Amino acid sequence: MESVSIKNLTFRYVDVPILEEVNLDIRQGDYAILTGENGSGKSTLLKLLLGELNPQQGTIEVFGREPSRGFSGMRIGYVPQNSIDKNQNFPATVEEIMMTGLYQPIWRRNLPGKKYRKQIIQTLAELEMEKFSGNRIGELSGGQQQRVMLARALVGNPELLILDEPTAGMDTASLKSLCEVLDRRNREQGLTIIMVTHGNTRDFIGAGRLLKAEEGRILEI
Repeated sequence: MESVSIKNLTFRYVDVPILEEVNLDIRQGDYAILTGENGSGKSTLLKLLLGELNPQQGTIEVFGREPSRGFSGMRIGYVPQNSIDKNQNFPATVEEIMMTGLYQPIWRRNLPGKKYRKQIIQTLAELEMEKFSGNRIGELSGGQQQRVMLARALVGNPELLILDEPTAGMDTASLKSLCEVLDRRNREQGLTIIMVTHGNTRDFIGAGRLLKAEEGRILEI
């Protein structure tokens, strides 16, 4: 079963071609890493998957539907690029940040307070961050903030996780924790993962597919 299906996808910024006739299928349970030079279209592809941009040609389907902004509900977890910079002066606590990853499950399932707080603490514990639940996000180191943002993306138990440069600003301990959690979620829960990174792809031991954005194409390597 395919989580993502891309057929003859073309996208340009004004007259600058970014992606040209891209064809790509991401199957349920795939763990795919996308690499490439700056400006090669990696982040653009993620924005197309999230419905933040629309293709000029071709089709893109996520869970059998054309993406549109906010369409995914809780089936997609997303860790954006440069999330650390946005968090430095933000007054919310870690637990409050985590709550934003649970808004739709709470609304859909009418989760009681104790149940969703337990879910938050359990997800933070996966990344060894539960003891910081009452801290303000800006008080944490860059690597700790990235772990919180990953936990936020995972707390609703998504079927597809999209990460844009999640290792930026990470220390060694945070990188190890991230890699272990992604590998475990993929193996044990069948979580589909698409990650853009400039990091060492060998760190991500569980990744089964390595893709490269190059000259407007997405190549399997």
